[in-house]
Amino acid sequence: MNREKEGASFSTLRIYDEPEEWRNVLESSGISSQHEHQAESQAEGECGMPQQPPAPQTPHGPVDQETSSGTPQQWVLQPLDRSELQASWLSEAEPEAAAELDRNFLPGPECGQPCPSPPPSEEVWSFLRAIPPVPDEVVVRHRAPRESWKVGNVRHGKKVYAIAISGSTHHVYTCGHGYIKVWDESALHACNKAPQAQLDFQDHQSRVLACKLLPDEQSLITGGLSRNLTLWDLAPTPRIRAQLASTGPMCYSLALSSNAQICLACFKGFVEIWDLQNQILIRKHEVPEYGSRCVDIAGNKFWTGGEDASLYSWDLRSYQRVQEHHFRHEILSITHDPSEEWVLVGLRNSDIIILHTHRREKLKVFFNKYIHHHNLKFSSCGSYFVTTLDESIHCLAAPSLQRLFQAEESTDILCCDVSSDNQYLVTGSKNSATVYQLLY
Repeated sequence: MNREKEGASFSTLRIYDEPEEWRNVLESSGISSQHEHQAESQAEGECGMPQQPPAPQTPHGPVDQETSSGTPQQWVLQPLDRSELQASWLSEAEPEAAAELDRNFLPGPECGQPCPSPPPSEEVWSFLRAIPPVPDEVVVRHRAPRESWKVGNVRHGKKVYAIAISGSTHHVYTCGHGYIKVWDESALHACNKAPQAQLDFQDHQSRVLACKLLPDEQSLITGGLSRNLTLWDLAPTPRIRAQLASTGPMCYSLALSSNAQICLACFKGFVEIWDLQNQILIRKHEVPEYGSRCVDIAGNKFWTGGEDASLYSWDLRSYQRVQEHHFRHEILSITHDPSEEWVLVGLRNSDIIILHTHRREKLKVFFNKYIHHHNLKFSSCGSYFVTTLDESIHCLAAPSLQRLFQAEESTDILCCDVSSDNQYLVTGSKNSATVYQLLY
């Protein structure tokens, strides 16, 4: 098991407000000049003198020194091995340059060194030219929003501790003390419209602290101050499908596997691992008592963290502790990107820790502001994520960390969610939820 402290091996990233800043960083770091040198070296490669692809610069020194700050490009380039690094640079090169690079940087037979390869024959070129181009309308491009527009506010009546929004119907589910309210899309563009439905709990002292939409968006699971996890059917009308008897009095956090077969529920000192398909409790897994405020699942690992400022990763198959990272501040939130390769950790001082789930790569994004509430939500397309720090909202591009937009609210934001179609951002606060439409 790996045990690592915060200041030992973290590289730091900074946030950029304008694209011009990003271009200046690329030029100052030598990335642009490396592209030019790469293009010039292609002619030499054709003459039997292959060149190495440019290697990323790795920052050195303690993480807390601003002088060791890495560029956002390193979120992608720093961890890559030779084959991945080549692919990353090829994706940014012109097609002709990419074709030349592909011929010149093939692995060699000796000591892993690259060697020249003969050019494709005329028959191969004829075959490639015969392939029709892909129409623009069928190419999927992951876009990031450029701005947000506050379109409405829904009145929940009490604190909104958890919130979810569907991408297919744009229904919003606000969860709190005693009940859940369901809002249709027309209510999102209004301020005083009544909810479509209100789902009352039998025990009015029940309080929902966490909720997750299942991937098909036809079901919702909730947990909180209750002896049960509740699984809801949402269509055609919301109703309780099942109540899963938990072994703890208060569920702080929920996490779902990508196929929705596994649900994790985080309690003080343990995590319940549920088979949602069969509604069976697989295991009550003990974790550090003060390291169980947050939970997330990515691939075959799950992650826990909390007041003890330590992040733990666990193997879902053997249930053994795999990694342990110690920070200086309490962990308030954990999430992952859609590829399940990166885990983001939100700290009490508003910093964001970025960890690779398989490789030993650790990055830190500085905000350096002490806060009470820190929420993180990655978009389904993976091109951006949202972080809320008390009253402020920051939408950041991934992996460049360019600040796409920022918004302020009058009260602390307790929770947030982004619709799976990347059209809406919703936040829950003191007694209402605010709806933002994302503009592209």
